[in-house]
Amino acid sequence: MSEAAELKKLVKQLQGTSNPADVVALLNRLKSEFQVSEAILRESKAGLAVGKLRQNASREVADLAKEIVKKWKTQVEKAKLANGSKVHPNGKDRKGSIASPAPGTPMTPMASTTRSAKGDAVKAQTGDITRDKCVELLYDGMAHDSGAPTELILKRAKLLENAVYTNLGGTTGAYKGKIRSLFVNLKDKNNPGLRESVISGDLSAEKLSKMTSAEMASEERQAADKKIREENFHNSLAAGEQQAETDAFQCSRCKQRKCHYRQAQTRSADEPMTTFVTCTNCGNRWKFS
Repeated sequence: MSEAAELKKLVKQLQGTSNPADVVALLNRLKSEFQVSEAILRESKAGLAVGKLRQNASREVADLAKEIVKKWKTQVEKAKLANGSKVHPNGKDRKGSIASPAPGTPMTPMASTTRSAKGDAVKAQTGDITRDKCVELLYDGMAHDSGAPTELILKRAKLLENAVYTNLGGTTGAYKGKIRSLFVNLKDKNNPGLRESVISGDLSAEKLSKMTSAEMASEERQAADKKIREENFHNSLAAGEQQAETDAFQCSRCKQRKCHYRQAQTRSADEPMTTFVTCTNCGNRWKFS
């Protein structure tokens, strides 16, 4: 079995499991058993699969994925230097020929410098100056740390701009605001998974064009925001009427039974009430329905 075929088989296993322990085991194999090249990464799509895991909820998985991406980037850059044909961010090598990765197969970010529409000599050419600038802005958001071909990123940027233009009925204020929001979220250095999903086509332009900033946020950010909302809600309850004291609940942290609790109807009327409990001994908080 060829190196690329073996790597592709392992990537398929990686995409088919969600158990953190299994993912870590597969990542360790990828890290220790394979020497990659640009061609192998393109054929196996390993770069994209591992790149997405950099925002995994498991810190061990995320850190290991980042380490592998960094290692592979170094291997690819060394190979390019050894061959005397280092590929520039615009997809051209030193001889001016166009690099030819498989269509629709973005690489794990390998660019050594920040890319932009200006740097890649990209022109939207929609026939409308405002739309051209918006396409190029979206290109900047997708391309700045990507190693994907210029033509592919431009295609995704055009599809996304066109979806926003169609949804909002022209170059309105809402259209411009949506483009700015998309740019900010696409360029977020803490959310590489969003860029990679758009460039790969896993996330369609039509779907992305209708997503809110909260929906575009990384899993890590969504979890943090949820925790903040729960904290604020719990604090707002504490600021209200005095909570009842009880020894009916045992704190999972300190094992004491000194608690305050309060119940609130947080869902529809036919759903059970939610009970919010605070341990008066250690401050631990939890809730249940």
